[in-house]
Amino acid sequence: MGTPGEGLGRCSHALIRGVPESLGSGEGAGAGLPALDLAKAQREHGVLGGKLRQRLGLQLLELPPEESLPLGPLLGDTAVIQGDTALITRPWSPARRPEVDGVRKALQDLGLRIMEMGDENATLDGTDVLFTGREFFVGLSKWTNHRGAEIVADTFRDFAVSKVPVSGPSHLRGLCGMGGPRTVVAGSSDPAQKAVRAMAVLTDHPYTSLTLPDDAAADCLFLRPGLPGVSPFLLHRGGGDLPNSQEALQKLTDVTLVPVSCSELEKAGAGLSSLCLVLSTRPHS
Repeated sequence: MGTPGEGLGRCSHALIRGVPESLGSGEGAGAGLPALDLAKAQREHGVLGGKLRQRLGLQLLELPPEESLPLGPLLGDTAVIQGDTALITRPWSPARRPEVDGVRKALQDLGLRIMEMGDENATLDGTDVLFTGREFFVGLSKWTNHRGAEIVADTFRDFAVSKVPVSGPSHLRGLCGMGGPRTVVAGSSDPAQKAVRAMAVLTDHPYTSLTLPDDAAADCLFLRPGLPGVSPFLLHRGGGDLPNSQEALQKLTDVTLVPVSCSELEKAGAGLSSLCLVLSTRPHS
């Protein structure tokens, strides 16, 4: 049946959404969020887009910012994509549910097959979903419930889908990610280590694991760009953000490390997996 990670296919497109001015105020960004340095957040976002396009060779599609959607740049929560299928999520926060509309249209225009949640009892944030190339893990968190995880399983029937309890305020992708086709990286916190142990019990596939000092460093993106002869990349938080995790990341010798920063966007709850959607195949137009 192949090897773990082979389903992490070659990428061709990345989708991001611009940072609105409304994200610059704590009130606009939502209750409990601090005010941001808007210019710094926009610079970070611009650099991320540049790395996706120029360094990774992806075709970058950028949705315009919407002032009514201050958390719109966190569009990784709005869809789960595998192959030519996109499941449009139902975010836990009702205020964030309008964010899916622009993402749905963009993915439709790319020719993806759109699937909808269709159950008002289900909640699902995309950053609670980790695809390893062979299977899905769905975090059962504050943001995603059992019914949301069941809809992921119903949508992607060719893959095993396992539910992983997530404690604390994080999404699953804020605790662990794929550092390579066979490597799971995870933070060192108790919630991160519990999630990784649960995944090891649930899977039938062999993965190696790498523990990083910072949970946020595990929120990385393993990508195989669709360029001939180019080795896989790992988009990760750089030393300016998370200096303690850089030495451990150097152990991932099978990938080209591409550091980026999102320290200002992180104040709004952003991690790397929330700031872009990557298409793993070339959709049919």
